[in-house]
Amino acid sequence: MDEQRSQRSDLTHRPDLRHRAAALTALIGLVVFGVASLAFVIHSAPALVATVGGLGLAVGGAWWVVTERDRRRLWGMAAIVAGFVVMTWAMAHALIAADAMILRLLAAVGVLGVAVASARFALAADLHALDRRQQSHRPQRPVLICNPRSGDGKVERFGLRSAAAELGVETVELEPGDDLEQLAHDAVAAGADCLGMAGGDGSQAIVAAVAVEHDLPFVCISAGTRNHFALDLGLDRDDPRHTLRAFTDAVERRVDYGTVNGRLFVNNVSLGVYATIIAEESYRADKAQTAAAMLPDLLGPTARPFDLQFTAPSGRDVDGAFVILVSNNPYVASTSLDAATRRRMDTGALGVIAVSTSTAAEAARLMTRSALGLRKTSPFWHEFTAGSVEIRSRSGHAAAGIDGEAVDLTTPMTIRSHPRGLRLLVPADNEVIAARRQARDVNVRALVDMAAGRVPRL
Repeated sequence: MDEQRSQRSDLTHRPDLRHRAAALTALIGLVVFGVASLAFVIHSAPALVATVGGLGLAVGGAWWVVTERDRRRLWGMAAIVAGFVVMTWAMAHALIAADAMILRLLAAVGVLGVAVASARFALAADLHALDRRQQSHRPQRPVLICNPRSGDGKVERFGLRSAAAELGVETVELEPGDDLEQLAHDAVAAGADCLGMAGGDGSQAIVAAVAVEHDLPFVCISAGTRNHFALDLGLDRDDPRHTLRAFTDAVERRVDYGTVNGRLFVNNVSLGVYATIIAEESYRADKAQTAAAMLPDLLGPTARPFDLQFTAPSGRDVDGAFVILVSNNPYVASTSLDAATRRRMDTGALGVIAVSTSTAAEAARLMTRSALGLRKTSPFWHEFTAGSVEIRSRSGHAAAGIDGEAVDLTTPMTIRSHPRGLRLLVPADNEVIAARRQARDVNVRALVDMAAGRVPRL
């Protein structure tokens, strides 16, 4: 616990004069950019209205394409085309009408660039300190479990078994019919003091659960198809051999994990449409065709609302959402470059996003508000963070996707965050990478604290 406090304090110290000045510069720049943007919007109000209208038309058409069949699907395609025509005209009109504002617009973009750079400098104040810190950790009897079928054979393609052997790491291969959890327990019983997994996110969660149970450090080797856990940790997904250094010259990071009805997950629990689709046997063979065939029955005009209920922190009860996503740390739900990723893995909170639209008109209204930055004001969008959340159903069970694996869970199901409960070994440079990812989370509250000389509330 003392080590955790020292690591946290290294990242949240009282700012010096340089970083206070950078935070103040960022705040001033954001205000200037906001005023300039508002002036541009007012100048191009007709084009803005047309753009938002075209977006709503295109989204409504897309809903029909997804949820309807035959001629109604064709009408949906026509609406999408019409919506894009309207948006194209509106943007062209705005550019023609805004000739006199081009220089001001470019200046505003330049101010925004300075503001973002200043904010990142202010909020990533400890990168050099992290570079200098020496916290080498080397397990004596590490074991790496490899799934040779994961990621179309990444274990073999990158020579992970031989590379691990050169580092003195014992490898265990997951054969067809093997119980992965039992293999991990057997490794611990044989004396392993560190467990690693070379595979996809589902496999990572299973082995990580055994590591947590025995209070052992865990190494994540990204040998799956998408490797979202490795991505959000800032690990190398292009060449998993680089992460093998965590077995020999590493630092220990404490990151969160989640549990649903006691089962550990590292990414998310999904309920509703996605969970129903991936439960179909045909999904693994043909994902797109299975989804296209099922969506009209799940979301179309004759579809029954999903038997899912939860209560938001505000006290509002939500019933029938067709999408509920509960993630281990919140995803970035915005139009930024790292949207749909998690900037931090140690917030100690779950991210909850649910969508409850049921018609094309409701979907269009939601997307229109999103385009205006008012997504959270929509009655069809539910987004919050919490230490735990309970999902209920009248039937007493619900289909769920846990890190992409289809399961059937009893309800009410309890989903809980376990702050800094996973001891993760990473290459020494990963802490700097993680700090840079955290610095992308530019929020005004932290900048105000920094400019005032207070410890930022990250």
